[in-house]
Amino acid sequence: MELSEQKYIDSLTDKEIVSAILGRDTRITRLYLYEKCYPLFKARYDKYYTDCESCVEFINEIYIYIMTPGVKTGKCYLSTFGFSCSLTCWLKIVAENYCHQLFKKRLEIVDAPERLGDRKMSEPYSPNIESLNRHDVEVMLGLMTNDRYRELIRLRYVEEKSNEETAEILGMSMDNFYNKHKLAKEQFAKVLRKEGLI
Repeated sequence: MELSEQKYIDSLTDKEIVSAILGRDTRITRLYLYEKCYPLFKARYDKYYTDCESCVEFINEIYIYIMTPGVKTGKCYLSTFGFSCSLTCWLKIVAENYCHQLFKKRLEIVDAPERLGDRKMSEPYSPNIESLNRHDVEVMLGLMTNDRYRELIRLRYVEEKSNEETAEILGMSMDNFYNKHKLAKEQFAKVLRKEGLI
């Protein structure tokens, strides 16, 4: 990317970039997704098997994924971005979730029809904290309405305490912990859904 283009794209806010991409601005879409965010997408492309022949093809798939209107809402995925975290962080999570969905689909084809990957669809979302930076994790945790659930998620997934250690710190029996753990994960997932991160 030329220095003048780098300065230009760096001068734009996330809201301006989202608005431009939604408005089909080819220059900003190219500069942001295909050049500035190329290393982000390349890291995911190298980490996961995607069936894409190149990273550019992978970025094309992500672009289609975030721009295709949903059947129920009529809104595209990018339009649900809530600006509580950075656009770069959001795209990183979207790309990882997209790769995980491809993997699950592959498992459904290869394995028995009743298998749906590593967890059943009825099970609560398990937070993928490592895909968020520290600031964004704090922002997402701050959006949780229940202080106890917030602390449980912080201890268990940010500080990586074991279930037993987390229960002991919070003064819970293990039965109570497992019940609250499920509810805490559901609340955290609700926050991420609201922000368009899952």
